[in-house]
Amino acid sequence: MRAAAVLFRRSVWKGPHFVPLPISKAKETKTPIRTNARSCTILPQFVGLTFQIHNGKDYVQVHINEKMVGYKLGEFAHTRKKFKYTQTKNR
Repeated sequence: MRAAAVLFRRSVWKGPHFVPLPISKAKETKTPIRTNARSCTILPQFVGLTFQIHNGKDYVQVHINEKMVGYKLGEFAHTRKKFKYTQTKNR
């Protein structure tokens, strides 16, 4: 998953792309942060928080840990389902 993201990484001098989110409010109330910002970079301040990330249809709940820092929020809310081939047995 990470190999494709390395090719299109943002320039270091620009800094990480992030969207202002109500982090302090979420830490106090322990409620998940609902967002559509899939391109937002996960910062160290997000560790321990829960996000609800929009995947185009629903909001997928994701709990952030230390290993996720530096990735994008959208990488953890998949937009496509896995294809399953099922054959009908009524023949």
